[in-house]
Amino acid sequence: MAIILCVPLHGAARQASAPDPRQEISGYWVINDELSDNTDDQVEEAIRAAGGKVQRRSWFSKREEDRYRGGPADQELYDRVSYDDVLTIQYDAPEFVFEYADNYRRVFHTDGRKRSTGASDYYESGGEDFSFGNWNGSELIVEGRPRDGGYTLESYTLEQQGQRLRVVMTLEPFVFGGPIHLTRVYDRASPP
Repeated sequence: MAIILCVPLHGAARQASAPDPRQEISGYWVINDELSDNTDDQVEEAIRAAGGKVQRRSWFSKREEDRYRGGPADQELYDRVSYDDVLTIQYDAPEFVFEYADNYRRVFHTDGRKRSTGASDYYESGGEDFSFGNWNGSELIVEGRPRDGGYTLESYTLEQQGQRLRVVMTLEPFVFGGPIHLTRVYDRASPP
């Protein structure tokens, strides 16, 4: 009788046990206000950095929440990534679906596919938000092209053994004087 021993290779065993960030990032995420930047404060900082003036609030007036949210429809992507308190991420290689509040969906791919569009596409359909992503190790980098012609750059990183999601972003609306730098932190939660 022969005894056969199966011993896994050291590197293969380590790879099998390491969680795949592409799958781990999927889930339902809720904003952690204490660890996140205040979006309105970051917008005001960008306005000042570009040489603009921010309307002063009197000391007795109540601070408005989401003061700079809203505006033209072609700037909705900026509002969703910087103000919405929930984010659902689904990954089915190579496609990501990010769903924000009010069922706003953002679909993009991480396989390097190209996109071409012409002036007639813009005038016929009003343009579309477009995003694409790429992995840099365990960090998901997402670049967005909102309908207004601006730019977003977002970095998604898992923390706390996959229970926390840190998003560092730069938002550059086309008609804005300078970039908005913002960090948003989400905690993993059970879907409602």
